[in-house]
Amino acid sequence: MHLVCPACTATNRVPEAKLEDRPVCGRCGAELMAARPVDLNDASFAAFVGKTELPVLVDFWADWCGPCKMMAPHFAQAAAQQPLIRFAKLDTEANRQTAAAYNIRSIPTLMLFQGGREVARQAGALSAVDLQRWLQAQLR
Repeated sequence: MHLVCPACTATNRVPEAKLEDRPVCGRCGAELMAARPVDLNDASFAAFVGKTELPVLVDFWADWCGPCKMMAPHFAQAAAQQPLIRFAKLDTEANRQTAAAYNIRSIPTLMLFQGGREVARQAGALSAVDLQRWLQAQLR
């Protein structure tokens, strides 16, 4: 299983049986499977989403967005409950290139990626329960 380090973007090979053993990056020592969302930027987005073999759920958000701020704790809660899904956040104001490339027109927008490809999109804030339901429906 290939996992991209959220800190240095190095691709690490981790046996599936070891995913829950808190693997760390071979280059920088950062935790690869933290049970919290990781912050992405224009420079790290393509590598993290494209080379991570686990599903990646990205929250496109902005600091000025009230619904984004309301959803943030629910997104973090979902990340803690779904250890085999990588959760990430991308600030659309600070990372306009990636937001434009994915045609983000409203925030918050959730995008689910598998194998580097977008497989689902959801605009608008969700509660933790609704987020879990939506995610499970997409991964079936």
